[in-house]
Amino acid sequence: MHRGTQATRRSILAGGGAALAAGAFALPVTLLAPGPAHAQHYSLDKLLAKNDLPDIWLGSEKAPVTIVEYASMTCGHCASFHAGTFKKLKTDYIDTGKVRMTVREFPFDPLAMAAFMLARCEGPAKRSAMIDHLFATQRTWAFSKKPLEALINVTRQAGVSQENFEKCLKDRTLYEKITAIRNAGEQTFKVTSTPTFFVNGTRLVGDQTIEAFAKIIDPIVASKK
Repeated sequence: MHRGTQATRRSILAGGGAALAAGAFALPVTLLAPGPAHAQHYSLDKLLAKNDLPDIWLGSEKAPVTIVEYASMTCGHCASFHAGTFKKLKTDYIDTGKVRMTVREFPFDPLAMAAFMLARCEGPAKRSAMIDHLFATQRTWAFSKKPLEALINVTRQAGVSQENFEKCLKDRTLYEKITAIRNAGEQTFKVTSTPTFFVNGTRLVGDQTIEAFAKIIDPIVASKK
């Protein structure tokens, strides 16, 4: 699981050069304690209440099971989940109409914030694909000695121009809305590490197996038949 580090005022742009103002994305990150190991349940209505940014969903609106994932783009366990369990979850449950799922922003550092902003700037139709691309290439940019330069190169592969890259990262309103989603996750749903999942309100923490999801999903689906 990925947890926060002590708050610092730092910029993803340090050493990156060029057109963006240094310090523009100094994201305060608090040191968070691990979440409780046992499952907790939260109101699905509260989880699905309107956010500062709309959720982008995969799967049918009529699916009996809803999964909300809080993730950080620089979280290795999140990338591992999306490279592994998520593919099985999508094939077996999302594509078959049993589950609908969304990823919510919970950036733990300025670089993760920038990646999420770039995904949002792609628009609703392309956001999920950009998140998949950024997780798949995470080791290329998130752990680079020149992360900003690496992030530019990775997003360019996905068709993002230098101009749009810079314009997106200057969008203070978008930055503040993503920060609000992160704060709501921490304060309302006690998210302290990533990935954290809510399966019809039941919380699962960490890079979960498909069996862990099935244990919750299958009885719900069976009860609807």
